[in-house]
Amino acid sequence: MKKGNQALRIALATVVIVGTIAYLALSGVEANKSYYVTISELHGMGNTAYTRHLRVAGNVAPGTIEHSGTTAQFVLVENDNRLKVDYKGTEPPPDTFKDNAQALAIGTYGRDGVFHATQLQAKCASKYAPKPGETPTMSPAATATKTTATLNPPATR
Repeated sequence: MKKGNQALRIALATVVIVGTIAYLALSGVEANKSYYVTISELHGMGNTAYTRHLRVAGNVAPGTIEHSGTTAQFVLVENDNRLKVDYKGTEPPPDTFKDNAQALAIGTYGRDGVFHATQLQAKCASKYAPKPGETPTMSPAATATKTTATLNPPATR
């Protein structure tokens, strides 16, 4: 009889532990989930926009950046849609965060009509693009690789 009770206790403890782990895993995934939306989609979401963790991308409107330490306020634009963003993060905005740069703000949308970002990513594609009328050039490393490949063609059998 004791062996039956002990097996029942072990089975019950196993079910409780596995259930707890499953609950924590599912609630953790749900808490860290963020939805990618455009500015126009954000404006059309209604009340659900205020309850979700979101990622919103757009171009930084020229002349709207106000930056101080690890905070920044700016406006994202997508076509004719505008979104005011208030960034308060643990790190300052990246070096590529400038006027007309593409930016991705991660955070929540407030009822005040401002997107409250806790993370910010930016890229400036024009930094690497050739100037108008200029042909693209390869980096010295890529040129060296191409030259080596041309000088040493693969051996044929």
